[in-house]
Amino acid sequence: MTNSQTTKDALAQVASTYAESILHSIQQEYPNQMQHMTTGPDDRPTPREAHPAFYGCFDWHSSVEMHWVLIRLMRFAPEAFDINKTMAALDAHLTPEALAQETAYLRSHPRFERPYGWGWALTFVHELTVWDDDHASRWLEASRPLADVITEGFLSWLPKATYPIRIGMHSNSAFGLARAVPWARHLASHGDSRLLNAITKAAIQWYGADRDYPAHYEPSGTDFLSPALTEVDLMSLVLEREEFFTWLDAFLPKLASGDPKSLFEPAFVSDASDGQLAHLHGLNLYRAFVWKHLSETLPADDIRRPHLEAGSDVHTKASMGAVTGSDYMVEHWLAAYAMLYLSGG
Repeated sequence: MTNSQTTKDALAQVASTYAESILHSIQQEYPNQMQHMTTGPDDRPTPREAHPAFYGCFDWHSSVEMHWVLIRLMRFAPEAFDINKTMAALDAHLTPEALAQETAYLRSHPRFERPYGWGWALTFVHELTVWDDDHASRWLEASRPLADVITEGFLSWLPKATYPIRIGMHSNSAFGLARAVPWARHLASHGDSRLLNAITKAAIQWYGADRDYPAHYEPSGTDFLSPALTEVDLMSLVLEREEFFTWLDAFLPKLASGDPKSLFEPAFVSDASDGQLAHLHGLNLYRAFVWKHLSETLPADDIRRPHLEAGSDVHTKASMGAVTGSDYMVEHWLAAYAMLYLSGG
């Protein structure tokens, strides 16, 4: 069975449940944690007024990433859920008018959602470029100006970003860049290598000399990303294969013995209704994704692979069941991390 068929089969099993939950979330305006910088006493837009396309899911970036999940489900498992209902919801959100307003908002708020939301937005737009579908073509045309604004934002910001941010939450530098790489490659394949070059340069400047990373300090209490593994993911995307292997040997030199142990042990979520504590479900699925991706990247006989595969499996078992049926503080975003694991990002 091919990897593509394995992915399709895995997504078909969850598509209906995921889509039903996501459709509810992307159309739920409240509660909402707006990251809106007010400029005066009358600058008080509602979530839907500020973000007519991405007003749901508690916050903007979660809405963007959940729209991406729906689109990927439609690409890989269209017969496994109510695609007409999904199309109708996306048609209502992804109009030229709504996306033009989203674009204008990011243009007038140039640091909004940098870099996490930026990376997810480019992931969303890139998904539309690889789906040969009339709906996708229409949504892509409406979304491209948003991607252009974010691309220019990265190009303006990266040369000035002297130091990376190495935490397990939204401002993590490596994750946002890794999410932007597929779009950057798309642009490069059409003659514009500026973004790919800027990402590669920043990644090497920030992380190229990292050695023996202190991953035993992970996790922090509200992580949904692994600072160590975000670097691994990004560097696997921007370095040549052998260069990456050399870098990995220095960065996590004890992987062959299953160390650091903290990266192979799932985080415990004590209260899924607490939005900060619930982040740890995301950490588990993000680790599962990176361990799986890294295992598939290494040679078949690499002695590190059994540890990585076991680590991926145990993290998946710890949190995959929380994607739906747990609490809105988990459900409004966790499917995106499940999708990274299930479909390879």
